Amino acid sequence: MNGKRKAKFITFEGIDGCGKSTQAKRLFEHLKRIGVPAKLTLEPGGTHIGSLIRNILLDPENKHMDYMTELFLYMADRSQHIKEVIAPCLNNGIWVISDRFYDATVAYQGFGRGIDKEFIEMLNKKVCQDIQPDITFLLDCPVKVAMERKSKNDRFDQEDLLFYQKVREGYLYIAEKYQKRVIVLDATRSIYEIEKVVLKIVKNYLF
Repeated sequence: MNGKRKAKFITFEGIDGCGKSTQAKRLFEHLKRIGVPAKLTLEPGGTHIGSLIRNILLDPENKHMDYMTELFLYMADRSQHIKEVIAPCLNNGIWVISDRFYDATVAYQGFGRGIDKEFIEMLNKKVCQDIQPDITFLLDCPVKVAMERKSKNDRFDQEDLLFYQKVREGYLYIAEKYQKRVIVLDATRSIYEIEKVVLKIVKNYLF
């Protein structure tokens, strides 16, 4: 089965609390069960260097971090992530399931922070080169619902609902712009209902 199809790069996106991490893990576990070589990873933090960057980005003590500093830290994490994890896996026939990728930067730093989106797109293009997701699952839900689900305490918890509303709008803009790649899922549905839809779509890439 594995030799028939090229390894796929699948990303999960959405605002904090949408349930994307859960779905990424469940898809990874499903692929393992059926014998598909796969790697579960995340941004930021998918490498050792990335984990150090993640600590800086999410540390609540760094509340005065400049927005451009934030942007370039995410790009540095992504560059290392691609070189060390994503590209090698795909080149060796291993599927990559990533909890966030470049869409998150457009949504959070572009729409949320207000940094020039064309500049972000240019940086993403330079960093990623020809690496892009085959499928992106966007788990969408109202901001208030997502905030009620959140359990972690990091630097982004200091942001208000308006910030997250802008991020959500950014994600929906991305979904509209890249309809062939981005699949919007109703994140208010149960874990099992969402998983069923994800597996049905991914199945088309397996056989």
